[in-house]
Amino acid sequence: MNKLLRKLMTLAMPSAAVLMLFAAVASAHVTVAPAESTTGAWETYTLKVPSEKDAATVQVDLRIPEGAEFKQYEAVPGWNVTIDGNKVSWTATGEGIQAGQFQRFYFTAQNPDTAGDIAWDAYQHYADGSLVQWSGEEGTESPHSITAIVEAAAGSDSHSHGSMDMGNGDSMSMDEHNAIMENVDKSTGTSPLLYITLGISLLSFLLAAISLLRGKKE
Repeated sequence: MNKLLRKLMTLAMPSAAVLMLFAAVASAHVTVAPAESTTGAWETYTLKVPSEKDAATVQVDLRIPEGAEFKQYEAVPGWNVTIDGNKVSWTATGEGIQAGQFQRFYFTAQNPDTAGDIAWDAYQHYADGSLVQWSGEEGTESPHSITAIVEAAAGSDSHSHGSMDMGNGDSMSMDEHNAIMENVDKSTGTSPLLYITLGISLLSFLLAAISLLRGKKE
């Protein structure tokens, strides 16, 4: 029995390793949330940037999608913000985002007046000179984030429930921050790739276990 258990453990380890690898990749993407907003709204978006290399992330460039208009940003200690056309860049003045860490950047943009998907292309610069382009389609190794812009209800406020008005100050209140984080948690779903990988790993393990048990009976 112990011998059989050891064999099953040996079979399970590769599947678990593959699953953990894909889970790490799926959760390490540069993302923009929320995943859905309304036409014409002033939406507060959250750019989440994890560092997945040994080197620190020292700059992030974000391309504002066509039809959307960048409005405001929240100042972040240790980072400078520059705006050049539709490109918004966050550049570290210190050590940047270290390996195993992530940083959130908040900004407000006015959504397009027409419904449809908008894509956020992001470019992550590391201290070692390498660049990761988060501009691929869904299902690729470095996909861009997509926000679905849906028709606003008649008579609705043009300011999104998650938007922040920074006209009277440089930073948001704690209530605004908590509201944004609640929206981020609701809109950031698990990648379908992770479920596919989980299914394949479990199926491979079950097939291997069945084959092992049949071989023992024979």
